[in-house]
Amino acid sequence: METNKVYHGDCAVVMQDIPDEYVDLVVTSPPYSQLRDYTGYGFDFEATSKQLHRIVKSGGVIVWVVGDQTTKDGECGTSFRQALHFQSLGFNIHDTMIYKKNAIPYPDIYRYYACFEYMFVFSKGMPKTFNPLKDRKNKHANMKVSGTERKVDGSLKEKPCKKRGAVIKEYGFRWNVWDYNVGICNYGDRAIAAHPATFPMALAKDHILSWSKPGDIVLDPMAGAGTTLLMAKETGRNYIGIEISEEYIDLINYRLDNNLYKDENGITYRRKSLW
Repeated sequence: METNKVYHGDCAVVMQDIPDEYVDLVVTSPPYSQLRDYTGYGFDFEATSKQLHRIVKSGGVIVWVVGDQTTKDGECGTSFRQALHFQSLGFNIHDTMIYKKNAIPYPDIYRYYACFEYMFVFSKGMPKTFNPLKDRKNKHANMKVSGTERKVDGSLKEKPCKKRGAVIKEYGFRWNVWDYNVGICNYGDRAIAAHPATFPMALAKDHILSWSKPGDIVLDPMAGAGTTLLMAKETGRNYIGIEISEEYIDLINYRLDNNLYKDENGITYRRKSLW
């Protein structure tokens, strides 16, 4: 299968043409229960997850961005069932991350307002690539590490790095709750408004930078508006996109062809969207 191309069709079927152990990273967001009708198309989760297990490389990662439909009777719990199914196939639930939004979809009269979705990180064994984003400013930067940690029996022991005289750096690893501005005006590309269910470009880019390296193959089997593919292209990765709704293929290709260009120094810039 060719890379840097978008394929039209049911991802569970199209992925049958992808060789075993071929993909380094998957960043995708499946349909959330009945929250969108996606122009009438369905989603075979079990067939999709089975193909993903076959084509992801050992050490590869899937970032599964998902939320649950909520009614007055409670949350559907689909996200957790999907995570446990991936685990049953042989993936590790490497991390359960949170995508925290600066806004809510609608006020809820039955419970506290919902402002997050899950970002499950599934790995096929230990991830072969991890480039931690270090942009969390430490309040106690340049001070020596202090404190203790608990052992299994509940007793305290001195932190090993304290014994070495380690100093707290100015910036540390991000925590696993990531905050993003949401809404079309914050996404940097108004063409994305043509799709009813999107996530921030920064979210896709941050995961691509974290779990892959330049030249790797990044797959989005439910490509939607093409955000994952666009960010893979921007960061020097190869990509494969699959989208079941033919009406969005033109949107994806438009964004891939028109949103990025490089100047004579190889610096990438984003064009203003005309979609």
